[in-house]
Amino acid sequence: MDLLATTALGAGLAWASGIRLYAAILIVGLVGRAGWVELPDALALLSSDWVIWAAGVMTLGEFIADKVPAFDSLWDAAHTFIRIPAGMLLAAGAFDAHGPGATLAAALVGGFITSIAHLAKTGTRAAINHSPEPFSNWAASTTEDVATLGGLWLVFQYPLVFLALLVAFLLLAWWLIPRVYRLVRGLVRRVLGLARGAPATG
Repeated sequence: MDLLATTALGAGLAWASGIRLYAAILIVGLVGRAGWVELPDALALLSSDWVIWAAGVMTLGEFIADKVPAFDSLWDAAHTFIRIPAGMLLAAGAFDAHGPGATLAAALVGGFITSIAHLAKTGTRAAINHSPEPFSNWAASTTEDVATLGGLWLVFQYPLVFLALLVAFLLLAWWLIPRVYRLVRGLVRRVLGLARGAPATG
């Protein structure tokens, strides 16, 4: 892989890990297994039977869990401790052939990308879950499924386009995350106020 392809792969895995970790591992593992792309040596493990089956089962579980309002937020909260380290490892694996310095740099940047993607997903879904109807939740979840698949397709087919879109995503998420969390905090305060019989405050 040339540097552009490697950068797109590392960044793409980090980004997708923050949204659909297991699906990202499954997709890249299957692509490598089919021989469509030659994965870096450190990521060749993703093509093993054990990893593909485990990622497939977890992808199915996440697909179902992510469609259940409220439970999806619990799932996201628990995966804070899984997605970010996994995103760091996957990004580092993409740069393994470039030496320890590049590998460590990729892990640091990958952790940042995964964190932003995870926080954007978690905060947005928490805000959506305050809506009484389930359709917005299902629409958001399906959008994330499609975005993960489409993003990884761009990684392999048009890496420069993916990287440009990733920069736009990170800038938008950086602007959006504080506002979403302020909204969620206000909603939580209102709910707690109503539960205590106190006047709702912003």
